[in-house]
Amino acid sequence: MAAYRKEIIVGPKIKFFTLSCLFLLLSLVILLSTFRLRTLVFVLDNRNIDVLSLPHEVRPHVKQFPPAPLLSFLQRELGGNENIKVGLVNTEKKDDEYWYSLGEAVSVGFDRVSNKIQWKDFMREWIDEEHMYGKGPKCPDMPMPEFEKYPDDLDVVIARVPCGNESDAVNGNGIRDVYRLQVNLVVANLVARRRNDQPVYVVFIGTCGPMIEIFRCDDLIKHEEDIWIYKPDLRRLQQKVQMPVGSCQIASPFVKQGAIDYNFTKLQKSNPIDNPREAYVTVLHSSEAYVCGAISLAQSIINTNSTKDMVILVDESITPKTRRELEFAGWKLKLIDRIHSPHARKNAYNEWNYSKLRIWQLTEYDKVMFIDSDLILLKNIDNFFAYPQLSAVGNDKVRFNSGIMLIEPSKCMFESLMKKRYTVFSYNGGDQGFLNEVFTWWHRWPKRLNHLKIRPKDPSVPEIPESRYAVHFLGFKPWTCYRDYDCNWLRMDHNPFASDVAHRMWWQVYDLMPERLQKVCGLTKVKDRRIQQWRSMAENAKLPDEHWKINITDPRHIDLVD
Repeated sequence: MAAYRKEIIVGPKIKFFTLSCLFLLLSLVILLSTFRLRTLVFVLDNRNIDVLSLPHEVRPHVKQFPPAPLLSFLQRELGGNENIKVGLVNTEKKDDEYWYSLGEAVSVGFDRVSNKIQWKDFMREWIDEEHMYGKGPKCPDMPMPEFEKYPDDLDVVIARVPCGNESDAVNGNGIRDVYRLQVNLVVANLVARRRNDQPVYVVFIGTCGPMIEIFRCDDLIKHEEDIWIYKPDLRRLQQKVQMPVGSCQIASPFVKQGAIDYNFTKLQKSNPIDNPREAYVTVLHSSEAYVCGAISLAQSIINTNSTKDMVILVDESITPKTRRELEFAGWKLKLIDRIHSPHARKNAYNEWNYSKLRIWQLTEYDKVMFIDSDLILLKNIDNFFAYPQLSAVGNDKVRFNSGIMLIEPSKCMFESLMKKRYTVFSYNGGDQGFLNEVFTWWHRWPKRLNHLKIRPKDPSVPEIPESRYAVHFLGFKPWTCYRDYDCNWLRMDHNPFASDVAHRMWWQVYDLMPERLQKVCGLTKVKDRRIQQWRSMAENAKLPDEHWKINITDPRHIDLVD
């Protein structure tokens, strides 16, 4: 009976304990539904809980969140500041609870760019460069936030990066996705508004990371999985946001109140570097075929009274004797190992053109302007160093011509290019095709800076207008022809590149060379024999320009070299 009475007394306590446990469990469920599962998962992960020990339904969410070490790193960078101002760009609502916990957060709103607008609409092949804007096609509208609504002293900007074609992102290809460009520009403009000297941090989330054209790898301070943390150089970034959204406009600083200031008399330089180190650079590799061109390029730069250094990169194919002549011409010489072009055909002209990538290794300079050795300068172009990477002249639709381009040397950029050369396809097998897939967003210089020697179809149009800054010699090079005329006239397939006007311009530079260097440009027996064959073929074909009738007076034709 006593045992029975004891059982009666204890029974209610067990029931009370059971009900209490159920109540606590229910409270926990309610708590989990109130605070997002992801927030709890982050807290657990931040306490170094083994992810594999978590329930299966929780594990997938842990990987999607920024790893705890990266977040701890960011908090340390911010110095434990409890009044952190955070800007959220293109983030997902399910993530925002965490970011709000960082500090005073604001979600930056903007209208997504229209799906009807394509990359090519921002990269026009033709614009009217000679007149006020409005004469040619205009850039499409790229919606931006009303920035005045948001703080100009954000400490952190968090952004999810749309990656366009995911396969391109994985392969490392340049991505021509307008929405991706829009998000990158929104972030860049937010960060560039910082009004004090305090640093701003940017956290990018996504498989492809930010656009390398806007956010430099030199500013990357932490990267793990799909998270990139940047500490941007604000002055450089502020210059970037001054650039037009697309190459459908000439890039500043040569745009003045809607008009293009081609006289540059009131040029306001916007170089973000104090006392920058700058140089012209060219590259010779694989043979000495372009040595004379490099010497004439140096002479033309000197003729313009440039104040910049001149650097030439050469490989082992350039003999010590020739190197001495290049140095005598004014070049600072650096020896390099050439780089094979993975997508070029064997023995093709561009098989080793990736050697041009070595210019990114010139880190003793802040900026270098690369110029191919088959160009000459007609005017001083030192002011163009005010532009940021990558600036060039348009070539074909969305592409630029790499014959003259402004780049910013960087060890990490060179390493990135070396990795990408195997996965990024080059449309022409050479460096130009490769660089156009890596730097898909570039700044447009006026075409007069890199005038391609192509004879206009309209005879009333000057072959080389006075406004041109440089001439790029396509087809057969002047030093491989007789001085008397452009030998591109002797071949029907090369007739579009024939211009006696441009040919004479090159020889005027030749006349200013020291006699010692003129000898380097001698005509070989092989080249002379080739020209004679072309003259005979042109005569037999009775080509109407009749250049084949011109008597040869070039003394190089008599004093041939081996």
